[in-house]
Amino acid sequence: MTKIQAGNYGEKIAYKYLQKLGYKILERNYRIRGGEIDIVAKDGETLVFAEVKTRWSHEYGLPAESMTPWKIKYLLKTAMFYVQKINWGDREYRLDFVSVDFADSRENPKIELVKNITS
Repeated sequence: MTKIQAGNYGEKIAYKYLQKLGYKILERNYRIRGGEIDIVAKDGETLVFAEVKTRWSHEYGLPAESMTPWKIKYLLKTAMFYVQKINWGDREYRLDFVSVDFADSRENPKIELVKNITS
């Protein structure tokens, strides 16, 4: 499995996980020049931008360790473009993080959701 295929597989698992939690998925892989949001959804009345990180081993660290200040900055920049595009105004939105970790089990990944990673 290539890195892209593994990432897509992890995003598919995260997509289903968020749906089970009641999120309404609006878009996947929203892209602008300079950034991408893996999943755009609504959690109740809150617009959510979800970053998904899939790991098959911990050789390069835990999934959450990929969320550097630089990465968050670019995610927020992309989120702002989306907010403006849909005329969201001053209503609430947040950035969530979903980790899909296959390091301990290839059949049953550990899935974790961290809401509002910028606070």
